[in-house]
Amino acid sequence: MNKARMALSKLLGFSNPNDVAFTNNATMALNLAIKGLVKPGDHVITTMLEHNSVRRPLEYLKRTSNIEVDYVPVEPSGEMDFQALKGLFRSNTRVVIATHSSNLLGCILSIRELAELAHEHGAVMLVDGAQTVGHYPIHAEDMKLDLLAFPGHKGLLGPQGTGGLYIHPEINLEPQMHGGTGSQSEQPEQPDIRPERYEAGTPNVPGIAGLAAGVEEIYKIGVEPIYNHEWTLTQQIIEGLQELKGIRILGPKLGVARTGIVSFVLENQDPAQTAFELDRQYGIAVRAGYHCTPLGHESACTLNTGAVRVSVGHTTEEQEIDALLRAVYQLSQR
Repeated sequence: MNKARMALSKLLGFSNPNDVAFTNNATMALNLAIKGLVKPGDHVITTMLEHNSVRRPLEYLKRTSNIEVDYVPVEPSGEMDFQALKGLFRSNTRVVIATHSSNLLGCILSIRELAELAHEHGAVMLVDGAQTVGHYPIHAEDMKLDLLAFPGHKGLLGPQGTGGLYIHPEINLEPQMHGGTGSQSEQPEQPDIRPERYEAGTPNVPGIAGLAAGVEEIYKIGVEPIYNHEWTLTQQIIEGLQELKGIRILGPKLGVARTGIVSFVLENQDPAQTAFELDRQYGIAVRAGYHCTPLGHESACTLNTGAVRVSVGHTTEEQEIDALLRAVYQLSQR
């Protein structure tokens, strides 16, 4: 486990490997961060791009702990309204929460700028790195991040059932799990030392070993080459889709930074049907529906339809993109 912590601290740019707590996934990491930090009466600022792993814990705390939440408006392109954000801060604003990249639009938010703004108002910065960790260069200390949640099974190439939360050394969260840690066992309270404070119970050692191996593979390839490869493929997808009639492409325009996600809607065709036919007729796997981000779809004006999401990775090849574009063209002609 220490090997995995050390590899993650190097990859994600934080000094003390013990400042990462392992979880079963990014959802658990976000719940630990949100429920361990936000107190009754607090105010939270987040965005319209957030996954339900952020929205649902916040809505739960609104019902049960009398907190207040503001969602910052976002353009269909994924551009956030910073002026609107600045006007939302209050004396009791506890935390700003933002996804680094939307899992629907692929847009990349200016996280360092958000963190600086949060700190100016005495708030904590929590980032959902589910779409960027392992895909996009991140340095937690340089970016002024207080909390960074991430999954192991996506960009880090680890197995499912792994993830983690980077916790800045000055941030103290209330543990959400209590139990055996193998340290300070004579005490009735959860220990204060890290990472045991946040890792009660038997850990997923085989999964974390797999996560360490995944991070090592990322080192061999390099995060920037991975991002550049995925960027090239997304531009290829957008260029190809733009040539087709009756298709609306979501998120940033051609040439604007994004992660390896392109979502689209075919005119007069249910996205679920598009995804089904791409799978059954062409052997192409995409994701259709609402992608656990209804507010993102509201921002993109696709709440009534959902969308088809294409995701690329570092092993995706250009000929696979060509096959996708040929298939979508044929479907668009119906």
